Amino acid sequence: MGRMFEVRKHTMFARWNRMAKQFARIAKDITMTVKSGGPDPQSNPTLRRILQNARAVNMPKDKVEAAIKRASGRDATNYDEVLYEGYAPHGIALLVETATDNPTRTVATVRNVITKNGGNLATSGSTSFMFRKMGVFRLDPAGIDQDDLELYLIDHGLDEMGESVGEKGEPQLVARCSFEDFGRMQEALEARQIAPLSAEHEYLCMAPVELSEADAAEVLALIDKLEQDDDVQRVFHTLA
Repeated sequence: MGRMFEVRKHTMFARWNRMAKQFARIAKDITMTVKSGGPDPQSNPTLRRILQNARAVNMPKDKVEAAIKRASGRDATNYDEVLYEGYAPHGIALLVETATDNPTRTVATVRNVITKNGGNLATSGSTSFMFRKMGVFRLDPAGIDQDDLELYLIDHGLDEMGESVGEKGEPQLVARCSFEDFGRMQEALEARQIAPLSAEHEYLCMAPVELSEADAAEVLALIDKLEQDDDVQRVFHTLA
């Protein structure tokens, strides 16, 4: 009974930790886009997209409004988006996406985590060629004629569309486009009055690498440690 309680407590903590990280990442996204495009979602399409993402992870409305208010203030933090490249153990390539108000601190932290876990930080261009930056829209398939939507979106930059499942096992449609066509795809979906569950850019690896379960566990442990850092937004990798 005690063991079951400990497992349940650990699972709840992990879920809470993941949710807190998602909220923090979206809050930073809100800060950066409000500072560059203003606090009105009607005139700031990037903010509209981020607010959709906030709803998708059930970020409370008061936290979203507080983030917009902070970002609109004179003392709002200035974040720089910095992408670091490196290798995890067993030759797995990494892209570490950060939003930081102190790049000196962030690069030191990223380097420390990677090297202490059997990898190495690399120079710009060392791993990025293994990835393709794409716009990724996740949609609720309910009420959508997939074939019709696919034909419609092809004229607005659609690269591929397929079926997937969300974190809770719910069905999703995933539509991908070149990052350069991100805005066109967003406008096309809005014209159809389709609100994506989420809409983000992602770095998709071109050639995933298969590892043994034990080796993959080492890589995932490193990625987990990177994702726990406050400056790290997301980590992309070539592990299959």
